Amino acid sequence: MERGNSAEGDGSVRLQIMEMERLSEMYSPSTTMFDPQTTIEKRESSAANSSSSGTGDHAPEKKLTLFALRLAVLEKVASSLGTLSFIWATVVLLGGFAITLEKTDFWFITIILLIEGTRIFSRSHELEWQHQSTWSLTDARVNSFQMLRSSTCFLAQAVKAISRLISAFQSSSKNKQEIIEEAVQRARPEEMDKKRLPSRRWESSDVPFLPYAPWVFLSRNISKVLHWLQILAAIACVVLSTMKLIVHNYGEVAKGDTDKRNRKSALTIFYSLALAEALLFLIEKAYWELKIIYGKLLERVNQECELGSSGMLSVRRFFYDAYSRCLDGSIFDGLKMDMVCFAMELLASSSADEQLIGARILRRFATSERFCDDTLQKIGTTFPVMERLVEMLNWKDPQEEEIRQSAAVILSKLAGKKQNSLRVAGIPGAMESISSLLHTSRHSSSADEIGERNIVFDHEHYGFWTFNHLGLLILKKLARDHDNCGKIGSTRGLLPKIIDFSHAEERLLKDENVTSYQIATIRRALQVMQMLASTAGIAGKQLRREISEVVFTISNIRNILQFGDKYPDLQKLGIEILTSLALEDDATERIGGTGGILRELLNIFFKEGTTKAQNYVRTAAGEALAMLALESNGNCQRILRLGALEKLVSGLEAPLLCQNSARILRNLCTYSGAECFFELRGVKAATPTVSSPKQ
Repeated sequence: MERGNSAEGDGSVRLQIMEMERLSEMYSPSTTMFDPQTTIEKRESSAANSSSSGTGDHAPEKKLTLFALRLAVLEKVASSLGTLSFIWATVVLLGGFAITLEKTDFWFITIILLIEGTRIFSRSHELEWQHQSTWSLTDARVNSFQMLRSSTCFLAQAVKAISRLISAFQSSSKNKQEIIEEAVQRARPEEMDKKRLPSRRWESSDVPFLPYAPWVFLSRNISKVLHWLQILAAIACVVLSTMKLIVHNYGEVAKGDTDKRNRKSALTIFYSLALAEALLFLIEKAYWELKIIYGKLLERVNQECELGSSGMLSVRRFFYDAYSRCLDGSIFDGLKMDMVCFAMELLASSSADEQLIGARILRRFATSERFCDDTLQKIGTTFPVMERLVEMLNWKDPQEEEIRQSAAVILSKLAGKKQNSLRVAGIPGAMESISSLLHTSRHSSSADEIGERNIVFDHEHYGFWTFNHLGLLILKKLARDHDNCGKIGSTRGLLPKIIDFSHAEERLLKDENVTSYQIATIRRALQVMQMLASTAGIAGKQLRREISEVVFTISNIRNILQFGDKYPDLQKLGIEILTSLALEDDATERIGGTGGILRELLNIFFKEGTTKAQNYVRTAAGEALAMLALESNGNCQRILRLGALEKLVSGLEAPLLCQNSARILRNLCTYSGAECFFELRGVKAATPTVSSPKQ
């Protein structure tokens, strides 16, 4: 997880410092927003990948919009022919030849008009009902296209449901509602991974139109009835029209009878129009079946979009929307849709299910190597969507956990881009929303934070560790910018929360079974603290003062130095925080006055290291000691009282320690004061080493 997070947002620059990254991720903020090679190289590589993989791979949903366009063309042509035949029949035949028509022709025309009227009505509402059936996530696995198109499957399920209801009424005393729920559960092949609490409002797909056997007459099943009603009507129209065109028994026309002179031609035209319209409709349905059922177009697009098992509902919703736009407006309206814009529209919906669909799509695309660049660019340039994502960070209802987590993941990816990080931080209340992701049992500075903790910890399955890590990740990426660091520091209660996450007890640091999430959270908190403490300018000075004034800052770092031998990267981060804090005089004295800090730094500095990671920690400890001794009489005296002088002198002979040992000795001699003159006599032994030229 750490490796994946550390690589994001920095492009190919990190490949050059991969060895150092294993020790610490602190060097990543050294890149600035003015470094052009990162973005350029990344765009060039992504452009090369997209050109090699083809346009379809870059935007798999284009297959759906093109399919929707072709269906819309067939549908509109068929509808136009149907309208023309209807007008021809009412105006020409029934208007001009109503009295002279043969009885069979009159009834054939009447039946065809009624059939076509019924089919047109059911066609105009079928798509609406199908759309309604996808508005609830609970129907994601029920309303597959196979079930929508299979009448035998539908009828069998209806019969089974009714028989289960009857047998259940006869054999048990269960109430009606329990029996209905049991029947619905058995009809579903799979259950959702997480159960959602029932809403206070009806879902349109769950409305029972009849009081008896409501599962059979749910609104989501009506689309199946309308579908087969259209097909039967079209087949009947084909049969009737073909019969009349083959037989041609339109009646005899007497000589000189001008009223019946054009009747045969008019009837032939009508039956031809009705036949053409019905055949086009059946061709459209056959094309639909060929692509959806046998060609598995939706499954292939879902796989190419990398949406996972839950993505079929999203793909189906996207296709229905594209098809609806092609039918309702211009046939080219559906081509203007893409999956990212579709997801952003759903994100702004008031329906929790639609919000979840949109959040899932954006999360998948934002974390996909193929789609992340375009997705993040669109989100980053759409301010209302960014505001919506920030708002979702405050949603603490356990039923909205996945939406909140997806919003946090998307924002963590957005913050990895320099311009987007500034936009995120510029949203009013953004820092407070990010702070709401951080839940700690040790910090309770305000009543509202206690309320947050009650909401989360009352639900044992709530993923608060995941939110903690995501919140710290977002803060780390935002902290790369100087202005954002100032905003983080000025957000009420945020700094104490970050510092609380750096707390690590001896039991945790020495536990062999400690979870990776716990260590990762501590590491991320230390990284954020290090970036804030190393901020330059007036904002950095203020941040260092505020960090050092938090009671637990120094003691948390001391615990890591004392018990964190298994985690040299954590020790190095803690030491570098101390080095940055030592830039301020008050913080220097506060660090030196905290019991055990100087002793632990000296122990680490003189401890023999066997790995590169340990040697880096020793070097960092020497730099911190030199910084703490600089212009600090109190710290110099404390170091001398710890009996470190002889070791510092002997350290001049060690290549790894000589530079920092010399700096510490120089500061001791300069700032210890006259009262320490006799204690510093041992420095004379270092004179030959210092004065001798380098070999």
